[in-house]
Parts: sequence; C-alpha cells; structure tokens
Amino acid sequence: MRGEFRAVLAGSARSWAARAGTLRSAMPSAIVLCAGFGRRLRPLTDELPKPLVPVGDRSILEHALERLSRSGFSEVAINVHHLAGQFDAALSRVRSLTRLCVVTEGEIKGTAGGVAGARGALEGAPVLVWNGDILVDPPIDQLLVGTAPNSLCLSVAPRASGEGTVGLDERGHIVRLRGERFGDEVEGGDYVGVLALGAEVLAALPERGCLVGDVALPRLRAGAVLTSARVSGPWTDAGDPCRLLDANLAWLRARGEAAFVAGGAEVAPTVKLWECVVGAGARVLGLGVLERCLVCAGATVEAPLSDAIVAPSGRVIPRHA
Repeated sequence: MRGEFRAVLAGSARSWAARAGTLRSAMPSAIVLCAGFGRRLRPLTDELPKPLVPVGDRSILEHALERLSRSGFSEVAINVHHLAGQFDAALSRVRSLTRLCVVTEGEIKGTAGGVAGARGALEGAPVLVWNGDILVDPPIDQLLVGTAPNSLCLSVAPRASGEGTVGLDERGHIVRLRGERFGDEVEGGDYVGVLALGAEVLAALPERGCLVGDVALPRLRAGAVLTSARVSGPWTDAGDPCRLLDANLAWLRARGEAAFVAGGAEVAPTVKLWECVVGAGARVLGLGVLERCLVCAGATVEAPLSDAIVAPSGRVIPRHA
C-alpha cells in the first residue's frame, strides 16, 4: 500500500513540474509554521498552542496536514516553540504522511526566520509555506505552478478594489501590500496565510524576520513580480474566541449535525447539546442545555452554558472575551 501511495505522490510531483515547464529532481516541499504564541486567542493559548486548538474533530494543524497529504506531500516540516511538547500527540494522529520533520526553535524568529531555520528539512522547491493558525482550502497546485525560482506566489481571497490587505493588477500580480503601491490595482483581496516561494528566495531568506515585511515588500520595491493564486472558498485565522467558535459552528453545519462528541467524552443524560463540539475525554455535567459551545479535550464543564469555549483546564472563555 505504501509503495502505491509513493507512486501517486511521484505522479503528482511530475504533474506539477510539467505544468510549471521545469524539470525538478524532487517534489516541492512544505512547511507549516507553528511557533507563535497566539496572543489574540489568550487565555486559551496559555494552555494550547494555537495550531492545536480544535475545529471540529481535529486541530487546525491536523486540518492543514490532511490537506497537504491529499495534495501529494509525503514530507512536511513544522516549526514549534510555544508549548512545543504538546505537538507530539497531535502529530501521531496524522497517519497518512510518511514523514514529519519537527524543528524546535529556541526563540521566535518570525515567519521568514522560521522557514530559514528549517531549510535543512526542505528538500525541493518551490516551498509551500502555511501559517499554522489558518483554516483554508488553498489552491496548492496554482501556488506551486505560479512560483518562479526568484519569486513568491501568495494565496489571496478576492475583494473589491482598494479593500483588503493586498491589491492585484489585471494579471493577478501583487501591486499593493501593507499600504504601499507598485502598479495599477483592479482588484483587492486578503492574503490568507499560505504562499509558495522559489528556490532563490528560499536561499536568500533572513535568519530573522517576516515573510511579508522583510521578504515580499523589499522584492516589490526592487521591481520584482509577485504573483497570486485565487482562494475561492471560506477561510479563517480563528484569531479570537468569537472566530474560533464560529469556525466550529460552521464545521458542524457543513456536516448537517447539531453536535459532535468525540470518543471517550461523557455527556450526562440530563444535558442536551445544541451546536456543540465536545472533545475527546471531556465531561459535560449538570442539568440543562449546552449550546454554541466548544469543549476542549479533557475539559469538564457544567450545563447550562452558551456561547463559550471551555479550555482543557475547565476555564470558561466567553465568545466575546
């Protein structure tokens, strides 16, 4: 079975190379950036690294890794720092990837520095870089094919001209970034935290710094072309309790379910669940309704409760905390 899976992966790599008009000795690499503190999601991220917060039946990181696996990536790197010891259990649940390389950072180096520090684990180019707190279904093939060795390709969710974090010209090239303009804009958009960078850009990354502010912007100022790949579906950075809870409710509604209860969880017969996600090993006690809640794995909570996240410690975090 593994041999058949590797053959499919090799076929995917050849198809990317053919569409890009290049010959590559190795398939593209991927890294998921997981080292950040997730400050806007505190106090939940005092207990869980943000990439490990749950959306439905798995963490945000696991959603990303499963998407990468379906796209043919057999090897993926991740960098970790904040609460680094918690990643082992999550990664052990991702069975479809043949190899995961974990790079532990002694200190935060920024997104560019995080990729630079993992260069030894990134064997092919272009390199797909996925921010580990982003829930999205990105156009991976388009990102890889749209990236020249000396360029970057950003995933962009379209908006009206002048709106969002980036601006695009008629060819889909980046002409506005962080308020700076480099050409005539016909469409706006939001950069959604997934990009691809070419071999020359990878080699020139600073040891510390930001992929946008310290890599993309200087290249635009020097006249380089940065391309984009269009994101057509929904996305979220789950950046605060409200958005994280909304992401879980959207996951439930997409499945047509009123509630999800993971294995090993206990829900008292005196409790009714409505639009709730209950993690593995959690306990829901009390009397009444638990509605529009996310109960993290291992937590204990008492009904009634609504519009809240329950951290693993049992701490209740209101939607609008």
